[in-house]
Amino acid sequence: MSQHRGANRSPFAAFRKRAEFASAENRQKLTRGAQIQLGALRDDLRFGFQWAVKPRSVGAIAPSGRQLARAMAAQVDPALPGSVVELGPGTGVITRALIERGIAEERLILIEFNRDFAVLLRKRFPKARVLEGDAFALARTVRALGEAPLAAVVSGLPLFNQPMYRRLRLLAQALSLCDRRGAFVQFSYHLLPPVPAEAGDFALNGTPRVWWNLFPARVWVYQRPPADGA
Repeated sequence: MSQHRGANRSPFAAFRKRAEFASAENRQKLTRGAQIQLGALRDDLRFGFQWAVKPRSVGAIAPSGRQLARAMAAQVDPALPGSVVELGPGTGVITRALIERGIAEERLILIEFNRDFAVLLRKRFPKARVLEGDAFALARTVRALGEAPLAAVVSGLPLFNQPMYRRLRLLAQALSLCDRRGAFVQFSYHLLPPVPAEAGDFALNGTPRVWWNLFPARVWVYQRPPADGA
């Protein structure tokens, strides 16, 4: 009798085991996709909260979209020697795009004013150097690290929230620290660049507008003017 009950239970147990395995596998697949979406949602919430508390320092209610981040990273040449400085990396969307572009994480110097974002960046990018401080003190920070010349300076700062003299000063610092082939890369939601071409002695180029973003944006690339005879 006991053998008969065991035989009846065995097919059901095997079926249940297979069902549980299939369910776990489906959950795992769903979990991977859900984790990506949940992570993006959490970043949006973090950004929105910080924007509500400090709108002038954050400058947007949500992080840059992936397409904009890739457009920013595309302006950086991974073959150029030196570190890459990112100003105002926030939750690290552009940081990740730079790594995907081929910039080793160890080459990244992330300067973030917001303490909560700085803590998050250290967790997400443990090999990068995350500095909690003022991006507008760029020259002092980089020279203290002994890192010049740089391959590029990539900025997610809300420059239109700053007076023109501060924008010009930051741009001058960045270009003085970069390799001659390097660039200061900045995006903005405005139609015009944050520092116009006639404002200084530099070369300025803009990318086509990135429409696939919460707010359509354009990437502006500033470089030193070509040397005579170049």
